[in-house]
This record gives sequence, structure tokens and C-alpha cells, in this order.
Amino acid sequence: MTAGPARPGADRSDEGRADRAGADRSRPAGRGDGPGADPPGTEGRPHRSAAQLVAAGIGRTMDLRRWRVVLRVQARQGRRRTSDAFAPILTAALAAGLAYLVSGSLLGHELPMFAPIAAWVCLGFSPDRQLRRVAEMGAGVTLGVGLGELFAALFGAGPVQIFAVLLISALTARFLDRGQLFTTQAGVQSIVIVAMPASMFADGAVGRWSDALVGAALALLVTALLPGDVVRRPRRLGQEVLSELASMLATLGRGLRSGDAQLAADALAQGRGSQGGLDAWVTAVRSAKEVVRVNPALRAERATIAELGRVSTLADRAMRNARVVCRRAVVAIEEDGPSPDIADEVDAVAAALSSLAAAIGHGDPPEHARATLVRVSATLVPVLHAEEGWRKQTLVSLLRSLVVDALQMTGMSRRQAMAQLAEG
Repeated sequence: MTAGPARPGADRSDEGRADRAGADRSRPAGRGDGPGADPPGTEGRPHRSAAQLVAAGIGRTMDLRRWRVVLRVQARQGRRRTSDAFAPILTAALAAGLAYLVSGSLLGHELPMFAPIAAWVCLGFSPDRQLRRVAEMGAGVTLGVGLGELFAALFGAGPVQIFAVLLISALTARFLDRGQLFTTQAGVQSIVIVAMPASMFADGAVGRWSDALVGAALALLVTALLPGDVVRRPRRLGQEVLSELASMLATLGRGLRSGDAQLAADALAQGRGSQGGLDAWVTAVRSAKEVVRVNPALRAERATIAELGRVSTLADRAMRNARVVCRRAVVAIEEDGPSPDIADEVDAVAAALSSLAAAIGHGDPPEHARATLVRVSATLVPVLHAEEGWRKQTLVSLLRSLVVDALQMTGMSRRQAMAQLAEG
């Protein structure tokens, strides 16, 4: 393989290449005859550090191919976010319209703008609505409007009044409740009330405060009457995250089989782009835990939510381990070429995670995924890859950690998962 133009991060001097070659010669089981020798056709090629190889493979400036991988992941996540937010935004819009109707028609207010504002602020677009959070937002809006009305009536408007009303409303909110959203909304709404000219409203101070109260009350009612399925969304997000992880490993397997380091770098980019979905799963599980803790009717779901929380924590660890595997694979492929046998093991892990994703999504026992992972764990023996070089051995060792995480996701304890690994 002939040397091409110098890549970013690579040494440009003959002295640097000589230093690297000398360091390689001094490494145990170095580059000569026997285990760890250069693959055919790579003799005399300058050897670069792992950091340099990764920089050369995935670079700080991504090529068009890498952008396509990232954009595909982002597009999938964008469609998922839009789908998740459709029903919450629909209900929030209906609540805002109803709040305007109640304040305008039933209370007779001419411009009840704070009613729909309060409803939207409280409900938002998140499907993970919590009674405490909605109540906190509603109380903050109502408190801010009330304090703003009182302050504007006594002292009027101006920069000094804005300073004073924000200071008073924020400190009052902190005294009343520890919630961050409560304090934020109290401050924002008090500023809005003092800053807006009183001539815009014909209903007086009590009118604007009652509008905010109507919007907050309707938001709380919607949240209580439409709690949603606390299990369905965490299951679906878990299925999507694990499917993404399986797809990432499948891409890595293709790279290892063909000796294409760019495919391994694609897998790494795919893993990095999927972090948002993993964060959404963790947030959904956390919200579901809060809902089932305060709602006695959902007590039967507590064990399911707790298990999904355990799996989401392990999936986060597995995703991080998988990204490390991909980074190491870029270097291993660049230096030592393809490795079809390791590719088979990576493909098997990908198939197991795909099966696990389906099991979590449907609430089925992950027996098939566990059996596949147990079979793979018996084949991941680093010493069997000694002839391929220490980089491939390191890759297998990292795969063992990933398999342990996956086995724990199927319900095994860490000790049980470690016991499945073959010695060596």
C-alpha cells in the first residue's frame, strides 16, 4: 500500500515515521515473522498511533458519506419526535382553545390571552406529562400574573419596576416551592404583566389573573384525565434504541468482513447520532416512574417500569461500549485488514440485540436473545485471535464487555453474565 498525501494529525517528517517504526519494533510480539506480523502487502507502511488512525478514518471534517449516515439517523429521530409530539400538541391546542372560550364566553373577558398561554405553557409538547410538573407550571404562571398585577397597580411600569417585580416574584417562588419551573414561570409572567400596557386589557387585574388560573386548571384537568399509557412509550423507545444499536453493529460487521475501515467509521457515526434516542428513553422511563409512584391505579405497572429503567441504564452502557468497539475497529482494520471470524461474532451480537429489541417492544420474554448471546459468549476468546495481532485480541476483549451488558439486559445478573464467558 503506497503512502498518499499526509492526513491531518499524521507526522509529516521522516523522523516521525522512523520513531513510529522503532516503537513498533520494540513492542512485544512485534512486526516481524510470527504472530502480530504485518499483513501481506503492508510491509514498510508507516505505522500510526490509534488516535492518528481514528482521526484519519473519521476526521474532524466529515466527508459526504459520513454526513449521509448522520443525516439518516437525524431524519429517523426527527420523524420519531414529530410522531411522539403530535398527540400532546393536539391536546394542548385543544386545551388552549377551550381556555380562551371559557374565559371569553363564560367569564366575559374581552381579551383572555393569558388563558391559552397558561394552558400551552403548562402542557407543552412532551408526551411525558407529569401531574406535579403541570401543577408546578400552572402555579408558577398564576403566581407570576398575580404578583405582576399587584405590583403594576401599585407602582406602574418601567425598568426599576421590572427589576423589583422579578426579584420579588422569583424569591417568593423559591420560598414557596423548590421547583425550578415554578420559579421560572413566576418570574416570566410577572415581567410580562408589568411590561405590557394596561390599556390593552379592559378586564382589569383580576381578569388577567383569572385567565391564567383558567388555563392552568384546564391543563391540570387534561393531564389527570389523559395520563396515557405509561408503559407503551418506554417500551417503544427501548425497542427503537436497541434496534439502532443492532443496526450499528451490523454495519460494523460488514466493515470487519470486507476490511473497509470507512464502514466501521460509519458505525461509529451512527452510534453517536443515536444518543438522542437513548436520552429520550431514559427520560421517558424516569417520567413513568414518577407517574406510577403517585397514581395508585398504576401500581401494577411499577415492576415493569423498574425493569425498563434497569434495561435503559444497561443500554446506555452498552451503547458506550459499542462506540469504543467501533473506534478500535477502525484502527484494527486499517492496520491488520479484514477479520471475517470476528465479523461473524459481531453479526451474532447484532442479531441478538435485534431480537431483544422486539421482545422489549412487545413485552415478551427475551429467551431467544439470551440463548444467542450465550452461544456468542462461548466463542469470544481473545487468545484464539493471537495470530491476527494484538489489535484484534483487544477488539474481542471489548466485545466480551458488550456481550455482558447485553446478557444483563436479558435479565441475568452481572455474575451470571460473566459466568457465560469462555476463559482465555
